[in-house]
This record gives sequence, C-alpha cells and structure tokens, in this order.
Amino acid sequence: MMTAGQPFQILIVDDNPLNLKLLETTLAKDGYHVLSATNGPAAREIALVEKPHLILLDIKMPEEDGFQVIQKLKENPATTTIPVIFLTGVSDIGTKLHGFELGAVDYITKPFHPREVLARVRLHLKLSIATNSLIAGQAQKLKQITEAQTSMLVTPDMVPRARFGVYYSALQEAGGDFYEVTPISDEIFGYFVADFSGHDIQTSYLTASVKALLKQNSAPVYEAHESMQMINDVLVEILPEGKYLTACYARLNQKTKQMTIVNAGHPPVIFVPLEGKPVRVDMQGDILGIFKEVYFGSHTMDVNSGDRFYLYSDGLIESSRDKTLWTSGSNKLLAACEDAGSVSIQEAPRHIVQLLSDKDVPIEDDVVVLGVEV
Repeated sequence: MMTAGQPFQILIVDDNPLNLKLLETTLAKDGYHVLSATNGPAAREIALVEKPHLILLDIKMPEEDGFQVIQKLKENPATTTIPVIFLTGVSDIGTKLHGFELGAVDYITKPFHPREVLARVRLHLKLSIATNSLIAGQAQKLKQITEAQTSMLVTPDMVPRARFGVYYSALQEAGGDFYEVTPISDEIFGYFVADFSGHDIQTSYLTASVKALLKQNSAPVYEAHESMQMINDVLVEILPEGKYLTACYARLNQKTKQMTIVNAGHPPVIFVPLEGKPVRVDMQGDILGIFKEVYFGSHTMDVNSGDRFYLYSDGLIESSRDKTLWTSGSNKLLAACEDAGSVSIQEAPRHIVQLLSDKDVPIEDDVVVLGVEV
C-alpha cells in the first residue's frame, strides 16, 4: 500500500547490462525507486523481500527464463499480486498469449522507447491503485452493516438456467455453512459453497457480507481466482479475530463447456462425467479471511452436456463420533454421487445425503450439498 511521500518501487529484471542501465536511468529520472536483477532467482528474492509495486521482466534469460520466473512469482502468496510487464524482442501472438495466461499485465517490445516505458508503467500503477481503492471501499461499506441480514437462499426455480440442485441443513439457527448461485452472464454461472468457523449470531452478518462480495466481484471481467482474491482482500479487513472460512467456487460456462474450480482450503469437488466414474478434483488452497497474501488452487476443465459436479461442506461425511474425516470418507461419497446419477440434478443432493446418513445418529454439523449439471 502506497503512502504519501513514498516513491513507487520498480524491479527491473534483464540479463543485458545496457538494457538494465537504460531502464534504470529512465525510471529514476521520473521519480521511481529502482531495484534491479540480472537473473530469475535473484529477482524472485528481491520481490519477496522488497515487495515492489511493479516488475519489468525480460523473457529471454539463461537458466530461468521470464515465463518460469512469473510462474514462480504467481505461485508464491507473498508475490502473486505484484503486476508484471514483460520485456521482449519477440512479437508473435503465441508468446504474448502465453505470458498473459501466466499472469502478465502487459508487454513492452524491444527496442523500447523511454516514453513508452514510462507510459505503460504509469498506466499499470494507476490500475493497481484503483484496484486497491476498490477493495478498501468495499471493506468500508461492509463494516457499516449494523444489524443482521438474512439472505434468501437461492432455489433451482429462481435460476433455472443454472441447472442445479441443493440440500441445506443447519445444525443451529446461525449456521456456519452456506451456499450461493450467481448468474454472471446468460451462459455463465458461479456456484459457491463455504464453511465459516463457529456457529453464532455473528455468522449471519458475515454470511450476508460474503454473499454481497461474491455478487460484486463475480463479473465476466474477472477470472474465477481473481474473484476469490478480491473477496479475500476484503474479508481480511472486516472479519473479527479468529473468524475465517473455507470455500469452493466453481464457474461454469455453458456455451464453451468449461468449468473452472477454485479451492480455498475446502474439501474437493466431485466430478461425475456422463460416461465414466466419479473422481475428486483435488487441489491445495489457503483459507479465506486470515492472510492478505494467499494462494488458491485453480483448475479449468472441458466438460460435456450431462456431466455433473458436486460441491459440499465437510459435515456431509465427517463425524467426530466415528472419527471420520472427509479424506477417509470420500470413497463412500464417490459411490453415492455415482448412484445419484439415476435421479434428476434437483433431487440428487438429497439422494446423496440419504445414502450417507445414519438414521440412528443425530446430525453433528451443518450440511450443504450443491449439485451442478452441464
């Protein structure tokens, strides 16, 4: 976060001393504080320690090229949010697209002109400032919530094109588990299941806040993992000490037939292809609301009409009485999801719960099962 009177820090990474000197001189004359590195490992170390506001990164370098460097930067929660502009002498579209897929925000083609460098640096610093201001503004608005809000649970008939079914059961009136289904466009829908720590009246405030954040940040302009990152940034500002949540967010594009799943410390999604056996979509991911610098597992897969996905809370298969964790209970869950293929997607979640429930054992936790059909 920038404070008044402090210069922006720009990290330049280039193995060519002449390029490095030209960029250093250009940026220093315009008031920037310049850091420099001649190789990838050194650049990553500087980025980790100094947290520059922007990185200018050469693509062609020995041993560790720019693509490898940015991939490692984005995988590290401490450096994942730093904007990266590539420096390259290559102008083919394939190279540029690959860089954007890895997280670059722009390209500067060599030989570069000092005025172009300054213009692009200013542009992306302004965009970074705007994003940070947006997050701060959302956090401030949500802090002003002074009374509990009960959000209406979305049902399949409210959003029929989203093609989902849901089972929801709260152990207490202020349940810690919740779900949301959000239309993003005519063909794109977001599905969200989360589990708050604790069950108290405060949770009802927080549930309404998270649902509002999800709707604010689930726009086509944002990738699924970017939506989760922005939600986390606000939650870090507003959640009371000791409060956090695990979550899974899935975004289905019915037109392109692609599903993107983002995991934040939550049990894995179950994928049930129309032709084939159910499988877990295993991913690692940090929980929401504790740390500013986080990493979320993200996976995009091609799907077909009739394929199904199940998002759920750990109360579905965990039991303190039987000492069962979701990791050891997942085989039963896979079998139940496969068996549910015989009923409609609207009825499938309840069918799964019935197969996994013991009628003689009372419920121990909230349970949410959200089924989605392509």
